[in-house]
Amino acid sequence: MSQSQEPQEPGQRKLLWRPTRESIEQSRMYAFARRIEQKYDVVLPDYGSLHAWSIENLEDFWKEVWEWFGIVASKTSGQVLTTREMPGAKWFPGACLNYAENSLRAAKTRPNDVAIIGDHETAERTETTWADLEAQVASLAKKLRDLGVEPGDRVAAVLPNIPETVVALMATASVGAIWSVVNTDFGPPAVADRFAQIEPKVLFTVDGYTYNGTLRDMTETVQPLREHLPTVEHVIMVDQCDPSEVGSIPADVTLFSDIVAVPAEPRYEQVHFGHPLWILYSSGTTGKPKGIVHSHGGVTLEFVKSLGLHAGVGEEDIVYIAVATTWMMWNMHMGNLLVGSTILVYDGSPAYNGPDKSLELVARNKVTFFGTGAGILSMAQRAGLHPNTTYDFSALNGILVTGSPLPDPAWDWVYDAISPDVRLGSDSGGTDVTTAFVGSNPYMDVYKGEIMGPYLGVDAQSWNSEGRRVWDEVGELVMTVPMPSMPVFFWNDDDGSRYHDAYFDLFPGTWRQGDWTTQRRDGRMVIHGRSDSTINRGGIRMGSADITDIVDQVDGVAASMVIGAELAGGDYYMPLFVVPQPGQRLTDELKAEIVHTIRTRISPRYVPDEFIEAPAVPRTRTGKLMEIPVKRLFQGADPGTLNRASAEDATVLDWYAQAAGIFRESRGAASAHQ
Repeated sequence: MSQSQEPQEPGQRKLLWRPTRESIEQSRMYAFARRIEQKYDVVLPDYGSLHAWSIENLEDFWKEVWEWFGIVASKTSGQVLTTREMPGAKWFPGACLNYAENSLRAAKTRPNDVAIIGDHETAERTETTWADLEAQVASLAKKLRDLGVEPGDRVAAVLPNIPETVVALMATASVGAIWSVVNTDFGPPAVADRFAQIEPKVLFTVDGYTYNGTLRDMTETVQPLREHLPTVEHVIMVDQCDPSEVGSIPADVTLFSDIVAVPAEPRYEQVHFGHPLWILYSSGTTGKPKGIVHSHGGVTLEFVKSLGLHAGVGEEDIVYIAVATTWMMWNMHMGNLLVGSTILVYDGSPAYNGPDKSLELVARNKVTFFGTGAGILSMAQRAGLHPNTTYDFSALNGILVTGSPLPDPAWDWVYDAISPDVRLGSDSGGTDVTTAFVGSNPYMDVYKGEIMGPYLGVDAQSWNSEGRRVWDEVGELVMTVPMPSMPVFFWNDDDGSRYHDAYFDLFPGTWRQGDWTTQRRDGRMVIHGRSDSTINRGGIRMGSADITDIVDQVDGVAASMVIGAELAGGDYYMPLFVVPQPGQRLTDELKAEIVHTIRTRISPRYVPDEFIEAPAVPRTRTGKLMEIPVKRLFQGADPGTLNRASAEDATVLDWYAQAAGIFRESRGAASAHQ
């Protein structure tokens, strides 16, 4: 495999990498296609034909995925799909299985191989074998049962990306309870926004962790979390710090180390295919974040397809996905255990000791497949680094970039500064399905700024506002057939109305993801970003209201509005517009107080790129913030397209149009200067 050296004409699509015939024929997807050819008497010479077969024969495709990966189940189903209608599709009715049992299969066949590598900023690197992993999961699952946790109960966690978090997830799944996790950078109010609605019985937390060279004591958060989560009956604390360096642990808190020291026999609750596995959260654009519930069976099938066929990883691979536990990519990282891969987890700063920290981890641990948000690669690229002059990336075969579009310069930089031999894939999906809709595959060439096309079993298309398919123009990303990992339901959505409105309101019967996309005639796609007002920082979505509700409580702030604008070249711009209280200005002191509030009450991730003092926030006549029109202005929309008649005060909207014009002029001047 090598980088293309062919000359490129201005305006041409730029070829960056091309697979060899040998690499294609050695891929797991190629072997899977040969099985389909032999079994169904079809000819599938390329990815396009294989994908078309997977859509036309959707039920057969997913049955073959089940059989190809040897899904462990106590009861199978004679039917794959009850109906293709959405919502309403039911998968493998009557089948019973357990996600954790499937994830820990290698404990039976390769007990002494390494399942988890735990790396940290300063603490000692650890290795957990498959046998040790299953033993810890068994001990913790028994403890949960002893505490009265039953199938369907909720187990919540405020934990960083450490091996113990993996154990906690698998133990929860073993019991048939429902897992939910957020990262430790979320303050108690933001935690409560998510967990209070699901009423957890058990809460996991940690005594402390080191981030960017600073030890962060978490012991003092136990009481505030309990106050915010009154249904919690038991707290289990991962004790990984020196007791002298953190505060005292309440006497009624159970220590993780004490639990896993007591041996137990593995036991996996057999649950139906659609039984809830975990709850992820929407961005919360309107109101509290919605709890999105995924199933044991749907997640298991989707992960083995996405990771085993598209990423092509298996028993011989070491996989690292640079994530915080809040991001759905952490859940997907756990899916690598389903295909027998070793996973690397890291709980420190991606910029510790330099912006190439993640790449240092990749090289030192001989990672073969690396997943990351676009921001991590862009950070190293903008710093002018060339990691391949310092580190050995000879083991690295593939890089998955997701969360947001990869900026154009970073595509070239990967092949120049990391390796010319990696398959770089920019995949796009969502928390909604805890996987990707579109992404890379082992058959196709890598072109700068482009996604190879829809995943197998995913009929991703671009539609215009009238519901017609369009090519080579911007449209809404939609899915026309169901996927096993689509949510089984939203939490506290008894009649399914919120679920329906989230995806099927605009195009009844067709899933609308909320992303702008351009689909080329050859199936390749370009994702342009969110078509709504969601803030998307590093792949972790946050509702704009989550931020402004907190900012508006700062003394000196009358009102605020935040937007997240995807710009040309893959850049992302997140300004915060602040309306000071009468007689005040947006001073440095007020900015500092806003930053402190966002950092402590939400997360440092959502500190804005810029503060802009505004005369007012633009609202419709019904009082709704006009975030989307303003976002489009900053993305380059013509001010003449604004519906000024819908504004409560059209002159306020005009002010934002002028501000957007100034921003675009300054950005253009900066680009010309560069």
